[in-house]
Amino acid sequence: ATAPAAAAAPSAASAPPAPLPAPAGAQTPLSGMQKAVAKNMMPSLQVPVSRIAMSMCTDELDALYKKVKPKGVTMTALLAKAVGVALAQHPIMYASPVPAGDAVVYNDKVNIAVAVALESGLITPVLADTAGTDVYEIGRVWKDLVKKARGAGLSPADYAGGNFTISNLGMFGVDAFDAILPPGQGAILAVGAGKPTVVPVNGMIGIKTLMTVNLTADHRHINGDVAAEFLKTLKAVIEDPSELVY
Repeated sequence: ATAPAAAAAPSAASAPPAPLPAPAGAQTPLSGMQKAVAKNMMPSLQVPVSRIAMSMCTDELDALYKKVKPKGVTMTALLAKAVGVALAQHPIMYASPVPAGDAVVYNDKVNIAVAVALESGLITPVLADTAGTDVYEIGRVWKDLVKKARGAGLSPADYAGGNFTISNLGMFGVDAFDAILPPGQGAILAVGAGKPTVVPVNGMIGIKTLMTVNLTADHRHINGDVAAEFLKTLKAVIEDPSELVY
């Protein structure tokens, strides 16, 4: 006799609609954090930006992650280290534009702000000196920052001083997206999901995991060729990440 087929799992299309968080038709004020984000981001609309994308193979980075994960290093920490190492070779990428936009201030350290989504809004704690800090320490600091962020325990010092931002939606299956340039910074990197992709390998067909990153940069002081050179450096670091662990 044929065994009865297992009941299919309910699909998203058949799931009941989510309840409204407030009465329909009523105005719902933004949270304090959402208002602050909106206020800070509005000046970005006045900045001329360029947007470029590049795909890079993450097979070697994924292999390294498997080795360092048991020691407390998250993929976020590993990516921050990779971006920090690449940025250190291109000082203009983490220089800070002045409000008038007619000058930049060069920074002696790469301080990367990383976007964290909370129920109340978005916050960007900062990993200081990612180029000069070992990846294990970055992992410890990031774990502490996330814990404080989830518990509303971040101090202003924890999200101050960033000169480059990473926004990662890859964990949601997003292939690629453009991020909004934060005020006071020259660029932000949007990271998509890694996807197994058929590619030519030595005249044959192979499969590699490719990740697309999209860079939004202030075009007043970062020209397209400069941004592209930075992405080329990042691609080289991602595809040969041996220097990230020492």
